[in-house]
Amino acid sequence: MRFAAILAMFTLIFGLALPSNLRADSSSDDLQKANHRAAHAAEVFKEIMDAPDKGIPQNIIDEAEVIAVFPSVLKVGFIFGGRGGAGVVSIRDQQTRQWQAPIFVKLGGGSFGAQIGGQSIDLVLVGLTRSSADVFTRDRFKLGGELSATAGPVGRNAEASTDLPTLRSGLLSYSRSKGLFVGATFTGSVIKQDKDLNEAVYGQRKVDQYQNVSERNERASMNVMVFPRTLESYTPNKHRGA
Repeated sequence: MRFAAILAMFTLIFGLALPSNLRADSSSDDLQKANHRAAHAAEVFKEIMDAPDKGIPQNIIDEAEVIAVFPSVLKVGFIFGGRGGAGVVSIRDQQTRQWQAPIFVKLGGGSFGAQIGGQSIDLVLVGLTRSSADVFTRDRFKLGGELSATAGPVGRNAEASTDLPTLRSGLLSYSRSKGLFVGATFTGSVIKQDKDLNEAVYGQRKVDQYQNVSERNERASMNVMVFPRTLESYTPNKHRGA
C-alpha cells in the first residue's frame, strides 16, 4: 500500500511536466477542465471566507494584489514525499482594482524527512504586493526561493500590521486540511503556468506580465470568470485608487 501511494504520488507530480504532444486530452477537454477548475476554486474560496471566525480577514482581502486557489492539493509520503495539484490565479488591476481573468497554474514539489500519511489540502495564497503578483506571470517560480509564504492570520476581526513579517514575506498562505500528514510544508514547491489550459481558454500558452490583459478578459468565458467574480463579491473596495 505504501509503495502504491508513493508510485501514485510521483506519477502525479512528474505528470505535471509532460509535454503537450504526449497528452491525450483534446482542446475541448482542456476547456472543460478549465471551467471545472475555475468553478471549484471559486467554491473553495467562498467556503473558506464564509467559515465562521475562520475566514481570511477582510483587511487582508481588501489589500490583496493577487489571490491563488489550489483545490485538493495532494500530499503523500513515507520517508520520501511530495505534493501536486492545480489551481487558478487572479491579479488585481492597479487602476480599477477589479480582478482579472484567471491564469491557470500547477503546483508540484518533493520533500524528505520524517513523514508518513496522506492528505488533501485546499490551499489559498494571498499576495499583498505588486511583486507577489508579478511572479505568477512568470513561466515558473519556487516558493521559498523567489517568494516565501507564511501562514496568514484568520478571523473576521484579526488585525494585520504592515510591519509584520507575514506581510513582508510576499505571500500569506491559508489551507483547509483533510486526512493526516506529519512533517511536510509547501516550501520548495514549484508553481508554473498550465500552458494547455491557458491556450484552451485564451489561445496563448503563456500569460506574460500584464500582456494582453484586456484581450484575455474578453476571451475568457463566463464559466472561467466565475473565479474573479467570486473574488469581487468579497472586495467591496474594488474601485478605490491604486
